[in-house]
Amino acid sequence: MRTSELFDLLRDGRPRTRAELARTAGVARSSVAAHIDALTRLGYVAPVGDAASTGGRPASLFALNPAARLVVGVDVGATHVLVELADLAGAPLGDARADLDVAEGPEAVLGWIVDAVQRLVAEHGREPREVVALGIGLPGPVEHATGMPISPPIMPGWHRFDVAGHLRERLGCPVLVDNDVNIMALGEQRTAWPETDDFVLVKVATGIGAGIISGGRLQRGAQGTAGDLGHVRVPGSSAPCRCGNEGCLEAVAAGPAIAAALREQGLEVEGTGDVVALARLGSVEAARALRQAGRDLGEVLAMLVNLVNPSVIVIGGRLAGAGEDLLAGISEVVYRRSLPLATEHLRIAASTTQADAAVRGAVALAIEHALSPEVLDAETRAMA
Repeated sequence: MRTSELFDLLRDGRPRTRAELARTAGVARSSVAAHIDALTRLGYVAPVGDAASTGGRPASLFALNPAARLVVGVDVGATHVLVELADLAGAPLGDARADLDVAEGPEAVLGWIVDAVQRLVAEHGREPREVVALGIGLPGPVEHATGMPISPPIMPGWHRFDVAGHLRERLGCPVLVDNDVNIMALGEQRTAWPETDDFVLVKVATGIGAGIISGGRLQRGAQGTAGDLGHVRVPGSSAPCRCGNEGCLEAVAAGPAIAAALREQGLEVEGTGDVVALARLGSVEAARALRQAGRDLGEVLAMLVNLVNPSVIVIGGRLAGAGEDLLAGISEVVYRRSLPLATEHLRIAASTTQADAAVRGAVALAIEHALSPEVLDAETRAMA
């Protein structure tokens, strides 16, 4: 048995005695004692009192020590950056926010992030070396193997920029990079649906994308483009898309497409924000347009339901805050077009975390790395 395997039993934070751990793991108490000693010396586990005595000396209880290390989550949006410092249980310790346009380029945005992380660590009286991982989400396609943005449409100057290397060199910790929809899915699932292993989050805003969790694991595909729903063709549509193709979902159901449809009806609508504002004011035209966008989304999501069979689909992004019409349109088509068995227990719901989903997911990404078996076992060997 490896030290990381024993530690995995303590990840839930529930205190246990050595005897309990030995029974659960099916190994000798002497082996458990050795692993507990190693984890205690590393700081990942700490004694938290004694169990109730049944006669004789009470046994010591051990649990995860969340304060042992620090992690950082970063959400980079089109016009904002959010940095959060957290402990190993994911509890937020502090954050920093800025209105910063991603189009200003990687040097400016990542420079602000480095300064914010260093400031937060100092404010909490901790040392930079205590930050053991940083997770970051970017608003564009990310090549998973390298963590580099690839031809991101709203990120001039970021193409193949070594985001992970740039931050690692300045902060001295491993850096995990993913696209914003994937980390939103991770954050929403961990925060609001922790018991759900088959989960899809669909972000509907200026673009459309999905983060897919199957069997409890985030599915990125071969290069990291899994979930790019925005460029799946909607049956019967020939609307031109910015990608050069016709009939893409994004071209008929994203914020700019809905805004354009409303302008054709004579309404003064510039973009996604105006669509949301009109819907909240009770505009009949906006309600109809959102319902139709939901139906178009439903056509594509019905295919996804049949292929992936999630138990929960969460709708996030800016348009999710426009009311029930978008969700109603999605549900109308998904339940009609998907297989009955696939929809028997399917739930379609609006995001409950919204603005915090991405940074929560980035923190989760960092913790997964920091507490991974490879990292823990390597630290144990180095200590020995």
